[in-house]
Amino acid sequence: MKMAADPASGLLDQDILQDHYIIANNFNDDPHFTDLVRQAETSIESGIYPERIYQGSSGSYFVKNSNAKVIAVFKPKDEEPYGRLNPKWTKWLHKVCCPCCFGRSCLVPNQGYLSEAGASLVDQKLQLNVVPKTRVVKLASETFNYTRIDREKSRAKKLVSERFPKVGRHFHRIGLPPKVGSFQVFVEGFKDADYWLRRFEAEPLGETTSKQFQLQFERLVILDYIIRNTDRGNDNWLIKYDKPELADEGEGEDWSLVKPPEVKVAAIDNGLAFPFKHPDSWRAYPYHWAWLPWAKISFSNETRDLVLPLLSDMNFVQELCDDMYKLFQTDKGFDRHIFERQMSVMRGQILNLTQALRDAKSPVQLVQMPAVIVERSKGRVGTTARFRSFSDTFTQSFQEKSPFFSWC
Repeated sequence: MKMAADPASGLLDQDILQDHYIIANNFNDDPHFTDLVRQAETSIESGIYPERIYQGSSGSYFVKNSNAKVIAVFKPKDEEPYGRLNPKWTKWLHKVCCPCCFGRSCLVPNQGYLSEAGASLVDQKLQLNVVPKTRVVKLASETFNYTRIDREKSRAKKLVSERFPKVGRHFHRIGLPPKVGSFQVFVEGFKDADYWLRRFEAEPLGETTSKQFQLQFERLVILDYIIRNTDRGNDNWLIKYDKPELADEGEGEDWSLVKPPEVKVAAIDNGLAFPFKHPDSWRAYPYHWAWLPWAKISFSNETRDLVLPLLSDMNFVQELCDDMYKLFQTDKGFDRHIFERQMSVMRGQILNLTQALRDAKSPVQLVQMPAVIVERSKGRVGTTARFRSFSDTFTQSFQEKSPFFSWC
């Protein structure tokens, strides 16, 4: 954004918006993430705008720093598949012509940005470290999809503030309105999982590297299962594989050493998760990793030791639900009862996962377990102020209705 030419109006454009961002995008518990967002804001103000990503069904953008290096991916709420400003006209046509086949009936519409941030929250609480840090922020940029009215209003206010600084000083905002959305840290050196999975078939990993990948894969499974991800194909999670290479020669008579290969997994595209019911209409939305050979191997002791003590603790599960509440209630369309249904599904997933880990089951055996819902029983007295209409007892039930197509 450009500052007004008149010194008297210097605070009108850049500084007013900067004050707004400081309030909206300040994360006291994570100075590094706050600094990353500041870099994005500074680059936008200097004319280095986010670049739209043309893949996918929603408006998403590569955010850059002042050196034009990609540092994050921003997904605005109003440019999601159900959003009123979705720039992908094919999805608009799909929605208009085939409304019965559009979207997922088990998900809350236009809540993908919260799902992205919620997946990151679950990842951090369980110390899985497979989801790039993601939080909800507000950004404004010329390259975002705005209505013509918003652009004309912004243009008119800038013109008035430049010609009549005293009048412009009373404007609440000069530039385009900030958009709320998910801001996910960009990870470098990763490729689509499908690429490396094909390579691993032709060139099998060594024993040590294969074990390392298995542990990373299990963390992806745990994340997806808890959040009930309805959109996990092999094209929307990433793998980084650093092949062995010769190290620099050391001093003395030591020979060159071979650096061991390293493999990591990144779980991106988590915007279609946290359903308020298990899929029971047309499609089942299965986890596509369930067909991979690694899914047939029982969960490792390392994975069990990492997450089972936490998931077995009802206080931890309630704390997770409370943290999710703090995140989801920031949405203007938040419905507490719908949210409780979302948590009922998540609690059921955690119950199944806990049992599978105790029984040393494999990921494929996990997804074959009956879908469970763990609901909070309604009562007059609740355990906390935010859930006054719910009691502290839970009821467990199984889903009876099945999707028409169970394989897609």
